[in-house]
Amino acid sequence: MPLKARARLFRSTMRKRLRTKTKDEVLVGLSVAAGVSALVWGLSIFYYDASFQVSAFLGILAFLIVLWTNGALPLGMVSLLPIVLFPAFGILDVKSATSNYANPIIFLFLGGFMLATAVEKIGLHKIIAKVLLARFPKTPKGIITAFGAASVVLGSALSNSTVALLLVPIALSITQDSVLKTRFLLAVAFGASISGITTPIGTPPNLIFLGFLETTGLGSISFVGWMMLMLPLSLSMLYAMIIILSYGLDNNEEIPISSFESITLTFEHKKLLCYIAALLVILLLNSPIKPIYPGLGLNENIILLSFGLMMFIPKVGFLTWEDSRSIPYEINFLFGAGFCVAMAISKIELGQAFAPVFSYFSTLPLLLFVLCVCVFVLFLTMFISSTALSAILLSVLYASTKEFLEPSYQSLIMLIATICIGFSFLLPFSTPPNAIVANKGNIKPMEMFRFGAILSMCGIVLTTLFGLAYWQWFL
Repeated sequence: MPLKARARLFRSTMRKRLRTKTKDEVLVGLSVAAGVSALVWGLSIFYYDASFQVSAFLGILAFLIVLWTNGALPLGMVSLLPIVLFPAFGILDVKSATSNYANPIIFLFLGGFMLATAVEKIGLHKIIAKVLLARFPKTPKGIITAFGAASVVLGSALSNSTVALLLVPIALSITQDSVLKTRFLLAVAFGASISGITTPIGTPPNLIFLGFLETTGLGSISFVGWMMLMLPLSLSMLYAMIIILSYGLDNNEEIPISSFESITLTFEHKKLLCYIAALLVILLLNSPIKPIYPGLGLNENIILLSFGLMMFIPKVGFLTWEDSRSIPYEINFLFGAGFCVAMAISKIELGQAFAPVFSYFSTLPLLLFVLCVCVFVLFLTMFISSTALSAILLSVLYASTKEFLEPSYQSLIMLIATICIGFSFLLPFSTPPNAIVANKGNIKPMEMFRFGAILSMCGIVLTTLFGLAYWQWFL
C-alpha cells in the first residue's frame, strides 16, 4: 500500500477511535450525573422526607453540578437545561426561568468580553507585559511581581479567565527551567484569580453576587465603588503571592528575556488604551459619592456594553463580526443558570432548611462566624465549580440568615463568601484560571496545592480583616 494511502488510513482509524472515545466519555459522564441525581432525589424523599418539588430540585441541581464538573456535555448546553427541567417538574414556570438569562448583569460581562477580544486581537496584552517586565528586575521574584502587576492592570477591564489565557503563553516563553516555569505559571493563575475580585466583571461569582443584591433589594455596588473596596485586598494578596512563590528561589539570578524584542507599540494599541481609559473615567464619574456627589446616573451595564459594541464599528473599533465567534457566549448562559438556581431556591424556600445550622453559629462572635463561613466555602470549592457554588451558596446564606442578621450584615457575609470563592487556589478545578494554567502549562495538582493552600489561608485571613474593618462601613 502506498505511503499516502497508509497515512490516510491511519488518520481515519484514529479519528474513529477518538469519536468512539468521546462517545464513551459522554455516556459515562451522563450515567454518573444521572446516578448521582437519582441518589440525591431518593435520599431527599425517603430519608429526609422532602416534598416532591424540593427533592426534584435537589436531584436536578446534582445533575447540573456533575455535568458542569465532568464536561460530558458542552457548558452552554448544560447551562440551558434549567429552562427545560425546572418548568417540567413544576419548580419554576417558563417565563420566570427564561427571565434569568436576560439579567442586566449579563450584558455587563458581555461588554467586557468584547473588549477582551479586541485586546487579544491586536496584542495589547503583550505590550502591557513587555512594559511591566521592563520595570521590574529580571530575577525570579521580579518576574513573578511583573506577572502580578500585569494581572491587576489587565484585570481592570477583563475577566480573570481572559487574563489567564492572555498571560500563559508569555509565562511559557520566558524560561525552560521546569521549577521557574512552574512558579511563573502559578503566578499567572493566582494573579488572575486575585485580579478577578478587583472589578465586578472580573469573575462570574462577582456578577452573581451583584445580581443577587439587585434581585433581593439589598442595594447595589457601583463599578468604581467595588474597585475602592477590593483594590487594597487585591494588592495585599498579590504581595502575599509574590512572597510565597518566590520562596526558595535564587532571586539574585538574572533571567534573560528576549521574546519581546520584536514587539512595538502601534497606533492601534494607543487607541485601545485611550478607549479603556475613557471607559474607566466615565465609570468613575458615574459612581456616586454620597452625600457629596450623586454621580451621572447612567446604567453601568449599558456603558460597558456600549464600549464593547463600539469595538465592531468600522474605522473606530478593531473587530469584525467574524471575531464575535471567539466570544464565549456559553458563559452568559452559565450566569443565567446561576440566577435561575438562585430563584428556584428562593421560591421553594430551601434556604430555610439550613437556618438552624447558621442560627447555631450565630451565637458565636462575628469574627468567628465569618471565619467559619470562609473555611466552609474554601472546603466546598474543592468539589463544586465556583460559579455553581456562588449561585447555590448566596441563596442559602440569604435565606438562612435573614432571621438573625440585619440586611447590611447579610450583604457583608455574602460578599465575603463571594470573595473566598474566588480565592480558592487549591486545585486546578477550583477556579477557571487554575484550570486554564494547569491545562496549558501541565501543572501537577499537588504542585498547585502546595503553594495554593498557603495562599488560600492568607486569603481567608485578609478577607476577614478587610470585611470587618473596612467593607462593613460601606455596605
